[in-house]
Amino acid sequence: MDHSKHKYEQDMQRKESRRKTMNVVVKEMKFRPKIDPHDYSTKTKHVERFLAEGSKVKVTIMFRGREMAHPELGMKILDRIAEQVVDIGVVEMIPKIDGRNMTMVLAPTKRPAVKVPRVAKPSTTDEAAAVTGAAPATEPVAAGPVPEAAGTVESAPEPATTTAP
Repeated sequence: MDHSKHKYEQDMQRKESRRKTMNVVVKEMKFRPKIDPHDYSTKTKHVERFLAEGSKVKVTIMFRGREMAHPELGMKILDRIAEQVVDIGVVEMIPKIDGRNMTMVLAPTKRPAVKVPRVAKPSTTDEAAAVTGAAPATEPVAAGPVPEAAGTVESAPEPATTTAP
């Protein structure tokens, strides 16, 4: 076998193996035991988005001061998160305490084929146009005469009537 042909085949095998590899991204979301309900829902939505994109998520509960005396509060939060994302993610590493932090790792159930696009909010002018029924500011308005619709009835001149004497 020719040496250059052998080298070419090895390069193709390396290129194919690199193409098939998947980079595992681990994102982290930090919570506190005394978290506000709105903050909890916002951060949980971020966790769901990360899992939908195919990333692993490390959820960390940070304890300060006397909060270390109640690790069950942190465990309760982690259990709630795991229950909320059960359809798109699984618990890869069970919660464990590491110093003043309690951590849990969530993995996506399946890898997505494409990234999930973020949805842009409409501008305020488009919202105002939707409420008033006007055309949004982004659409051009045609200048000039408005063409008549097909099938409209035009008024015809009335026929002259004659009266007999």
